[in-house]
Amino acid sequence: MTTNSISSADSNWTGMVPVDDTALAVTDTGGSGIPLLYLNGQFATQGYWRRVLADLGPEFRHITYDERARGKKSKLSSDYSFEACVRDVDAVLAARNVDRALVVGWSYGAFVGAHWASRNPDRAIGAVLVDGAQPYDWLDEAMEQRIRKLFKRLGWITPLLRTTGLTPRMSAAQQAECNIELGKVSRVGALGPVLDDIIVPTRYVLASGSSFGSRGDEQERIRASLDAVCASNPNLRISAKVASNHDHILRKDFHAVAQAVREVAAFDRSGN
Repeated sequence: MTTNSISSADSNWTGMVPVDDTALAVTDTGGSGIPLLYLNGQFATQGYWRRVLADLGPEFRHITYDERARGKKSKLSSDYSFEACVRDVDAVLAARNVDRALVVGWSYGAFVGAHWASRNPDRAIGAVLVDGAQPYDWLDEAMEQRIRKLFKRLGWITPLLRTTGLTPRMSAAQQAECNIELGKVSRVGALGPVLDDIIVPTRYVLASGSSFGSRGDEQERIRASLDAVCASNPNLRISAKVASNHDHILRKDFHAVAQAVREVAAFDRSGN
């Protein structure tokens, strides 16, 4: 149940959705189209999706939200784990009275979307995974130390940006632990079975080049892991690989993301 009364699905709604010990800022455009639930990057906000929403237009119902301690309004929590993020998907959908949805996730959100689609085949219309959810063993002890040093080094500036919603209201240590946990979630032995179990139409949109904090060709080696994934599960395909890098893909190549959404949505409309 939300802190605001739930309005008709035909009208726009913005409010707070309580879940566990926190509350999430949610926006729902309403409408009778296929519900699209957007899952943000690890420390990003729902505003990153605005170009994708504009491209897809009122033909779809768009639901966006800010994760725990992200954005300007979502509240703090004692739990910033990956599993909490997957639970939040169900909480937002339940609050908006949505039984089935097409999940669209970027970066960290792609991992959340893959897990949710794998666990909820009857509720997932499909998934669009934007430069994330690629199984690769990139986390080792040296990488853990690198992550902790990176967030500690950024610790002086992130509090200054919190009032803008551009950085999470989490400590440097909490942000580092979230990133390290993602490395564990990304491992072939952990993510591979999740992707193998997806039975709904799923499309990847891949970026090119590096991302914030990566070095050399790390990102390209990670993306290459999808060749074997798609070969083993025909429900998963690469819709596009675009020129922009990981950090700019939603700003520069939103058309490719929107096209992948339309491609997946077409399966539901055709009854397949």
